[in-house]
Amino acid sequence: MINNISILKNITILYAEDEKDLREVTHQILKGFTKKQYVAQNGQEGLELFKAHEKEIDLIITDVNMPILNGLDMVKEIKKINLNIPIIVATAFSNKEYLLEAIDIGIDKYVLKPIDIAKLLQVMSQSLIYHELKDLYTDNLTNLPNRNKLKKDLDENNIDLMALLDVDEFSTINDLFGEKIGDTILYELANKIKNYFNDEKYFIYRMEADKFAIVAKQNNQDVDEFYQLCKIFADKIEKESLLIDEDEIDINITIGIAQGDGARAFKYSQRVINYARTKLQRIMIYNESFKIQQSFEENIKWVKQLKIGFRENLFQAYFQPIVNTKTKEVHKYEALIRYITKEGVEIAPYNFINVAKKTKLYPNIIKIVIQDSFRLIKDKNKRVSVNISFDDIANEETTAFIYEILEQNKEYTKFLEFEILESEEISDFNEVSKFISEIKKFDCIVGVDDFGAGYSNFNLLTLLDIDFVKIDGSLIEKINTSKDLEIIVNTIANFSKEFKVKTVAEYVSNEDIYNKIKELNIDYCQGYYFDRPLSYDSIK
Repeated sequence: MINNISILKNITILYAEDEKDLREVTHQILKGFTKKQYVAQNGQEGLELFKAHEKEIDLIITDVNMPILNGLDMVKEIKKINLNIPIIVATAFSNKEYLLEAIDIGIDKYVLKPIDIAKLLQVMSQSLIYHELKDLYTDNLTNLPNRNKLKKDLDENNIDLMALLDVDEFSTINDLFGEKIGDTILYELANKIKNYFNDEKYFIYRMEADKFAIVAKQNNQDVDEFYQLCKIFADKIEKESLLIDEDEIDINITIGIAQGDGARAFKYSQRVINYARTKLQRIMIYNESFKIQQSFEENIKWVKQLKIGFRENLFQAYFQPIVNTKTKEVHKYEALIRYITKEGVEIAPYNFINVAKKTKLYPNIIKIVIQDSFRLIKDKNKRVSVNISFDDIANEETTAFIYEILEQNKEYTKFLEFEILESEEISDFNEVSKFISEIKKFDCIVGVDDFGAGYSNFNLLTLLDIDFVKIDGSLIEKINTSKDLEIIVNTIANFSKEFKVKTVAEYVSNEDIYNKIKELNIDYCQGYYFDRPLSYDSIK
């Protein structure tokens, strides 16, 4: 009895057979059960047809003994192109040696000649169903079990220890080298994981994109031993470059480890790998003391607070003075966002800024800051500097708002400055250059904030048309006690002067730091030594 034969009606097959009569008869029969057929007279012709129509072909039926290129050699070449294509062999041979070779190269099924058409149709449908199930639980790139298989195993097996492994900045690797190289990197990494973690002790899964899971097969395995095993592997990956097309490519990984029954281990490992990144740790074991759940609850609270704040105008800009280093006179103010509760409590941005960015509420903040800045400029005749991130510049809605508000306030735009955040990676300098060019049409001054803390550093002075750099506070706050920091800041100051770029030192919190900054000829200062951020009403 033939079951599931309807599955054949929508498939395209490649059929290779050198015996003309058998080929024509079988082809005519297959026409009645399949959507489309490509027919080859030998293995070489079959291989060429597969290369030309790979995306169409769902299944291959082939003879073994054929001229030019035999069926098994054709299959070997096809498997190099598509490892997972279902293949059925029709043969007059049934000896053990042939069967072993067929299994070794990945043949799914075989039928003996003379071909029983009912048997062939049954084998075809079984092979397709098998591959559908296999694809459901197998990652095509690495041939590892996938996320679906892990979830199934978590439900069916008593798993209590696992690690999630994630490639750092993998999207950047794809951008630099292309997706083809990216896939090769993942394939090679999968092989390294399989070779390192003993398959008698561990299951390996490819979860998604650049994430892999390593699951202990035995319960009650010592978590510290597992940690050391993972640590050695992470060290090995960091030290040994991957050789891709004769090019050496370096990658780093982050690993999160968790214990718990099944789904809990999976959930905790996901949480801890993200937490590890925030703490700049390469490998970390989940611990309740991390209060990750509490962090989630805090995030949920702030999502609600942000929405209420925007709706009820609870956000406003505060303004911190930036003074002339020589005279201590206020030169301008930096606009900084604050959340003011209904009770009048001032909340600093580090409490909510990351949540705002991740929930796409952040564009509202820069709009408020710029609007409040123009209010201070127009009403109190002050110069104001506003922070802007690369994400802001890359956001068409945000830049459209900025250009529009500059157009509306043309007579005041010469008093508005923009500080581009260097601590947030700039991935498209052309986009930033275009933005700078546009706002300079309104006589706005442009600088770089957090200079020395980010990715590009001195290169920014050559790539962008900027007027000032604000030296990052991490380099300033201990400059009076660190000769190394003094040398770095002095280098930045001298380099900037070569490009006729002004310098600003932030985090100037006491007189000793101020005197050191003055000694280094930094043009401007900012910090609690001079004043805290002030409300609009506090500024005369």
